[in-house]
Amino acid sequence: MGEVLALVEARLRTALGEPDARAAVTFLGTDRIEVLRFVDGDVVRYATLGMSAHPMTDPTSALADPVKGPRAELVLSVRGGLADTDKVLRPLAVLASTPQVEGVVVAAGASLDVGEPLWPGAPFSSVLVAEPGGLVEDLELDEPMEPVRFLPLLPMTSNEAAWKRVHGAEALQERWLTNGTDLRDPLRRSVSLD
Repeated sequence: MGEVLALVEARLRTALGEPDARAAVTFLGTDRIEVLRFVDGDVVRYATLGMSAHPMTDPTSALADPVKGPRAELVLSVRGGLADTDKVLRPLAVLASTPQVEGVVVAAGASLDVGEPLWPGAPFSSVLVAEPGGLVEDLELDEPMEPVRFLPLLPMTSNEAAWKRVHGAEALQERWLTNGTDLRDPLRRSVSLD
């Protein structure tokens, strides 16, 4: 477990630079989840560290395989200085512990909801999990372990989350693209869904 997390942290440092802050959260019955903060100009990135320590297990499986299965970490990018986004550390740790707590596999296209604003005054309580491989490349591990994927999180308003449930993740991303939505704006309004 520690070896995987050391490799994950090294990959994050290679892709995003040196973290300027880190915090750890432990929930009863789960492993510790750290959240690292990276500042790149006016963009602040938050990356989880700990979610990939164990493979995610399909909830329909009778037994959890300790080696095989998808592994992931979460990455959130926002514009700095516009909101108190550092308060996202605990909600991010909650999302990263979801596979351990609820036995779900987090993958691109999924919606994750924390049930409260991601940070004070945020118009978002949920995120859309985007495709990995853009910002941080997948981390290959020794066979038979699957690679660690770094999944970008795109904050969604409650209206966007409801619309996504009906029309799907791809349709919502297309709507954002068509409208030139700045998904890094921590104060943005919901995209037009007419």
